[in-house]
Amino acid sequence: MKKYKLCDKITKTFYISTRFPLKNYVKKEYLYLWGVLTMYKYLKRGLDIIFSFIISIVLAVPMIIIAVCIKLDSEGPVFFKQERTGKNGKIFLLYKFRTMVADNDVHDKNCEDKYTRIGKFLRKTSLDELPQILVNILLKGEMSFVGPRPWICAYYNNMLSEQKHRCDVLPGITGLAQVNGRNNLNVLDRIAYDLEYVKNFSFKQDVKIVLLTIKALFTRDGGEATSKSGIHNDIYILKHQTKSKNRKKQANPENRTSKALQSNNQLQEIN
Repeated sequence: MKKYKLCDKITKTFYISTRFPLKNYVKKEYLYLWGVLTMYKYLKRGLDIIFSFIISIVLAVPMIIIAVCIKLDSEGPVFFKQERTGKNGKIFLLYKFRTMVADNDVHDKNCEDKYTRIGKFLRKTSLDELPQILVNILLKGEMSFVGPRPWICAYYNNMLSEQKHRCDVLPGITGLAQVNGRNNLNVLDRIAYDLEYVKNFSFKQDVKIVLLTIKALFTRDGGEATSKSGIHNDIYILKHQTKSKNRKKQANPENRTSKALQSNNQLQEIN
């Protein structure tokens, strides 16, 4: 027996059997929304391929110039590669132009990251993100132009289950959180914006985010990139919220009552 997968939201899925008429069990708006989301999913990938191909050609010479400047400015590789969390929690390698010295230790909490001279400029103008267009979007299909930013794995590992739904779609170079304050927002607010993006996933929303991103680039609005201390602080907040939620569950009188009933039942079974 065949089953068709339908969804009223990207994060909510249910199945229906073909034995019965669809109209008797599924609202028409769910079928319509499912069709629209499915169509846009493939349309968005097509647009990503077309625009990333065009941009890669147009910016080929500037990218070569940036690569040469990086090699002349400091020793080390041109590209920086790091594991990030992608769609459905899958880990992938994110590519950037290297903006820090080769011996920079990203795990050392005692000092901030050491940027190169060209690296400061690339970071400030977000030009260090350009390799993602060619590699992560065009060649590998691991990212999109618009979507929640891909963070290091420690973020995902310390999120609550409902927060992990930010990874239900492909990560992007820009997103709803980036055009609403970027890293001027705390990590919980950024996640809230990402969840809002997933909930309202649509072509209209993506166009709006792209336009706001272009505006932010010219006005230099949106905040600075997250520093090393900022990342450690974000992860601390996520860890703390997880522990706080567990403590609240344990302190809940209903939970204590249910545990007491379970233990009483077990004692009765033993007796």
